[in-house]
Amino acid sequence: MKKRDVYLSGPIHLATKAALAALGLCLCLLSAIAQEPSAGKDWPKGAPAEFGFNADKLAAFDADLAAKKYGLVDSVLVLRCGTSVFDKSYKNDYAALYGQLAQKEGPLNHDPHGPYNYFSTEFHPYYRGSDMHTMQSVTKTVTSITIGIARTHNDFAVSLDTPIIKYFDAKKVANMDDRKKRITLRHLLTMTSGIAWHEDLPYNDPRNSADLMEASRDWVQYAIDQPMANEPGAKWVYSSGDAQLLAHLFKKITGKNVDDYAAEHLFKPLGMHFYWKHTPTSLPDTEGGLYLSAHDLARIGQLFLKDGMWEGKAIVSSSWIKESTGAQMDTSIGNWKYGYLWWLQSFGSALDDRAWVARGLGGQQLFVVPAYDMVIVFTGWDILPSDEARPHDWLDRTLGTANRFFGCSE
Repeated sequence: MKKRDVYLSGPIHLATKAALAALGLCLCLLSAIAQEPSAGKDWPKGAPAEFGFNADKLAAFDADLAAKKYGLVDSVLVLRCGTSVFDKSYKNDYAALYGQLAQKEGPLNHDPHGPYNYFSTEFHPYYRGSDMHTMQSVTKTVTSITIGIARTHNDFAVSLDTPIIKYFDAKKVANMDDRKKRITLRHLLTMTSGIAWHEDLPYNDPRNSADLMEASRDWVQYAIDQPMANEPGAKWVYSSGDAQLLAHLFKKITGKNVDDYAAEHLFKPLGMHFYWKHTPTSLPDTEGGLYLSAHDLARIGQLFLKDGMWEGKAIVSSSWIKESTGAQMDTSIGNWKYGYLWWLQSFGSALDDRAWVARGLGGQQLFVVPAYDMVIVFTGWDILPSDEARPHDWLDRTLGTANRFFGCSE
């Protein structure tokens, strides 16, 4: 069963709100789609040692997480052979940590009383006291998966090399030039649109492009209006704007919103519950608006681990999984590579020593590790810059607790 919640949008600045009121105009509404918790089965539980894990090493990692050596972590879930072998939650008092910031409008808080106040405990990190945790940019990966499912059903039946400008009124797009006309769907999926975007700044920096987009009335218009910095396809630049443009394009191509389509073809078949925020123009927030429980996020990882199959039914095609988790681009960050809104992390010397990773602000991480038959989920809400030196060896630390050559029986 689905429901829609509607409330006043916060990304409109107070001065703009006052101007609208003076003109006698209604404030825009921000809608979101949610699905009630389903009766889906939970993961079976198993002792770590029975699945090739060193219990002492796991306990040491657990102690470091609890001591906040990895920052503000909310939960960790490790699946092997489709069985939960490590499932821990950690308490953090976010009201005390972020309470004062929740009262001040500014970067990370354009919406003091709504879902775009990132310090509000009503929406972050959990949605209104539920087990649904903000996914942030993991949303981008789920959007990619939904596009793949729509292609599997022949509902997104256009070439990925289709120029995106055909789905816009070019006369209403600022900074139009020949390069912008050459941006394709593939460029958005690989974050190589060439649109000028500055998301390498801290998210509490008012110059951050994602922050500026979320402060605007029309996120899609903001993104498409930015000037070009590079030839499309020439350079990888992390861009929430690229991901948000896909919300507009999905609706134009399929006639449905991404969240509605995912509800029917992804979340329902997998027995998941979710909440998905909408932007002021009622498009789904495909750059960071999804909420899932850690256990439900693991279902998506297991779906990809099993080549798109769920309980004997093909949800997403094997060809899309192979293509979207293939190394499409080198990034500017370490040895990370990038697929179709999937991060790809190498961890060993073999060709298949690579994890498929979905990552989000605050510590949201989904690792799918085929070589280990393992799915790993982290959630957290560490959203402010810190001078503390923190480790980033989440994957290596987890894999280091396990025997790689443990064989799962089907």
